[in-house]
Amino acid sequence: MTNPVFARIQQQLSEHDVVLYMKGSKTMPQCGFSALAAGILERLGVNVFDVDVLRDAEIRQGVKEFSDWPTIPQLYIKGEFVGGSDIMREMFESGELKDLLNSKGVVQSHAA
Repeated sequence: MTNPVFARIQQQLSEHDVVLYMKGSKTMPQCGFSALAAGILERLGVNVFDVDVLRDAEIRQGVKEFSDWPTIPQLYIKGEFVGGSDIMREMFESGELKDLLNSKGVVQSHAA
């Protein structure tokens, strides 16, 4: 039997190139880690589909099980789990995140 929450997550990942599961929204993050993650993606000029896990307890728990990653935020690029804010920060600082976006064909409106 298919997990209905996993089905919702899979649909979000298939419909959007970049998905950020976070506390709050990209315009009003509700925690420092989510603010950091959203800020990195904004600096890279990436169009992000943000999912506020505080508004949906099923998604909040479900995404942790889906990725087997215990914390929020969580970044997905082209359906692939990338990591949380610490991994994003390291990848951003080293240029790896920009390279990953480029290799996946994700359009950036400006380069950081």
